[in-house]
Amino acid sequence: MKQDFLKIREFLDSNKVQYEIIEHEPVYTSEDAARVRNADLKIGAKSMVIRSEGKFYNFVLSAAKKIDWLKVKSILHTKSASLASPEEVLNAINCEIGSVPPFGNLYNIKLYCDPSLLENEEIEFNAGLHTISIRMKSKDWKNLVNPEIIDFTKKIKIISLHHP
Repeated sequence: MKQDFLKIREFLDSNKVQYEIIEHEPVYTSEDAARVRNADLKIGAKSMVIRSEGKFYNFVLSAAKKIDWLKVKSILHTKSASLASPEEVLNAINCEIGSVPPFGNLYNIKLYCDPSLLENEEIEFNAGLHTISIRMKSKDWKNLVNPEIIDFTKKIKIISLHHP
């Protein structure tokens, strides 16, 4: 797990990308991460490992959004898709759930990014550990990992309040 953090740093450094390392108390949810980073939830890059028909995929979205499973299944052309189990995530990318970095490319896993994440100038994400996050420009991340950009999040329902 420490080696994954080092792998990410080496990848960023070798590509001459600017980034900031944030050390913090252990966090296990996007909400906790936003709190300890003192950042808006929407700039958090939630990195999910999805299993479908024996293969793994990395879906990255704004921490303020939720996955729409019908869209994910449509993207993968399958009837079956789910979150990978903690054991599968550990085996596939050597990270614990909640610390998965948005770098499927480093693990030879196809990477999808929801466009909502790229609306932010910067993104923050756990870097393979629950105690270390990285903040960097979203455009730099996008250029490095070259994700397939496609909408796979739930639409927010607007409730209209009518006053007589």
